[in-house]
Amino acid sequence: MHHTENRGHMGNSGNTGTYDQDAVLRARVLLLGSGRRTLTEEVGAYRVLAEVSPRAYLPKLAEALVSWGYADELRDRPEVRTALHAEAAAAARRIGAGEPNRAEVLRRTLGAYERGLFTLGRRAEGRAVCEELAEAGAPGRLAVVLAEEGRHAEAAELCGRAARTVEPWSRFWSMAEWSAELDAAGRREEAVEVFAELVAGTRRSAAAGDMPLGSLTTELLHLSGLLDAAGRGAAARAARREALVVLDGLVRTGEAKSWGSTLAPWLVLLQMSGRQAEPVATPGAPMPSFGTYHVHGWSPDVREAYLASLPGLERETEALRAEGRLPELLAAHRRLIRRAALRWESRTWHVEEPLRPLFDEGVALARRLPGDRRALPEALTDRAAFLVATRHHAEARADLAEAVDLLDRF
Repeated sequence: MHHTENRGHMGNSGNTGTYDQDAVLRARVLLLGSGRRTLTEEVGAYRVLAEVSPRAYLPKLAEALVSWGYADELRDRPEVRTALHAEAAAAARRIGAGEPNRAEVLRRTLGAYERGLFTLGRRAEGRAVCEELAEAGAPGRLAVVLAEEGRHAEAAELCGRAARTVEPWSRFWSMAEWSAELDAAGRREEAVEVFAELVAGTRRSAAAGDMPLGSLTTELLHLSGLLDAAGRGAAARAARREALVVLDGLVRTGEAKSWGSTLAPWLVLLQMSGRQAEPVATPGAPMPSFGTYHVHGWSPDVREAYLASLPGLERETEALRAEGRLPELLAAHRRLIRRAALRWESRTWHVEEPLRPLFDEGVALARRLPGDRRALPEALTDRAAFLVATRHHAEARADLAEAVDLLDRF
């Protein structure tokens, strides 16, 4: 035991204070023992020793508190979990500014704490913690929260700064989110240019064999939608035709090598494409940040509210179907598809069986809708992107070819 400890002071902190010598001894014996110890015991020991040797034990205390908060027995006790994570964040803040692992521990503990606050619906406190996270070098969650609260210009600014510094493996996620926030902020041309830059990079990587051609296809389809919305019809047609050429190659030879699942990027693009069709939010009520990485980055309260709207939307579509109100039914059905895709993706990667009938029905409804020249091409393009993500390239090619032909007639 250090000499400073024998004098009853907190030797490494520079602060003085008394402590229980017996408690310190018991804590050291517990941690040095070879037997199994519970997280409760471990946290208790670190609480004692963090007062004696903060430099050594504050990081350990913070990490143990985060782990305890995620323990199975607290899964249905969010208040207790959040209180533990609040204590973890407080411990991390006390780590000396010069300690090499301070920033990492602080980001991890603050991240756990803010998720708990949002789960409990304490958004103002959660946003404050996200602001602290941004100051600690992790602005991603703050961008999401600002987007959820309709502050899209601020979110776009944060996304743009982050997108210029990310590693290549996360380029899709950062550029897609930046484009989505620019679009939501009404800066449509900038949104198009950012996404076009993403597509250009994917095109180069796919040509070098470093990315799947399926990813290039779905990105081109999304870009075509952005271009159409921006009134750039010729460029939109060129993007669709390029996607058709890529699909021709996939039908003939398939991917050059095996790739992992591309469902997560497809799901983000699906959600992004539907933002304009969502009902206007109740004033003060948060909305999803539709371009956010893997959509698991949404705040827990927003995600749960979005998924909780699915049963009501199912009832609405049934009522509209019974009344024969096709335009409203098709719009509601597309909103239903996006929520169903998120629900199934969060449960299992085996999404094809539950989602395929929904996309088929969307196309069937669009074929029955008279006078709307864009309804069927949009439904076909939606299904084509889904079929690409699930590796049904020939069927995707047929859908896209029909959509291109229909749109070329306008």
